[in-house]
Amino acid sequence: MADSLERVYVVDDDLSVREALSSLIRSVGLQVETFPSAAAFLEAPREPRVACLILDVRMPGLSGLELQAQLAQSGASLPIIFITGHGDIPMAVRAIKKGAVEFLAKPFRDEDLLAAIHGALEQARSTLQAESEIGEIRRRHGLLTGREKEVIAYMVKGALNKQAAAELGVSEMTVKVHRHNIMHKMGVSTLPDLVRMVERLQAAGEGG
Repeated sequence: MADSLERVYVVDDDLSVREALSSLIRSVGLQVETFPSAAAFLEAPREPRVACLILDVRMPGLSGLELQAQLAQSGASLPIIFITGHGDIPMAVRAIKKGAVEFLAKPFRDEDLLAAIHGALEQARSTLQAESEIGEIRRRHGLLTGREKEVIAYMVKGALNKQAAAELGVSEMTVKVHRHNIMHKMGVSTLPDLVRMVERLQAAGEGG
């Protein structure tokens, strides 16, 4: 049985499609929520959780591709599986380039959709794990003092203690104390581990 906190969202203006997909998804032990429009989906409260979105391309009002764009703009990391009865190659290419995990033309096989769902949920799990790890690194980095943040910049560049001390205008012993405190606060025992943590922060646009 799947984790009860995991969800599959279905957005399709066709009631029969929503009911059929809901039945199929529940048959394999997954939780599902359905919405008749992109607007209804955007208005609904959603807790942070492992989830994916099955999205019809063409709907009255906001289209599936437009919803994909809005979610991307808001920073939502929700894997999307597009389904359509009117798809064409350029549309599929556009959707995939913008991050969709799959593009299925109706009628599609149940097993193809289920395989896409499991792949999308696995991607969501990996993303959630990575976000959790970055959050912990960010929390630890936030414990550093201003001076420690200056020293860590020299550490990740491989500078010697005396080099850092000379440029910062402090004693070499002071730099050594800062290094010890940095390693403790960041929860690492080796310099390569510290470097990897700082690189992850920098990749996320943080950490200096």
